Amino acid sequence: QVQLVESGGGLVQPGGSLRLSCRASGRIDSINVMGWHRQAPGKEVELVAAITPFINSNYADSVKGRFTISRDNAINTIYLQMNNLKPEDTAVYYCNAGAPRLELMGPYWGPGTQVTVSS
Repeated sequence: QVQLVESGGGLVQPGGSLRLSCRASGRIDSINVMGWHRQAPGKEVELVAAITPFINSNYADSVKGRFTISRDNAINTIYLQMNNLKPEDTAVYYCNAGAPRLELMGPYWGPGTQVTVSS
């Protein structure tokens, strides 16, 4: 089993920045790909960004150029640096882990952290 804990969400104005963190514990050898998904009000869960242990990554088109995912394998932690935030980025952001490939979704989820972008 893998446990994931997110942190760093909050309320920011449009154009502002936030940095999310997710630290994994438990069966670290089962983590494989880690990533961020989000669920906006009234919408389905969507991939934001994902990253492999070898630091290959992919992003949703809507966040390319604004968000950066990174990974510190030494402490089993991923980050999501979110710049130039827009109101449409408002969502609960969930950490995900355990996918064997970058484009897949793993079975492990964190409880989520709220990101609200509003004036």
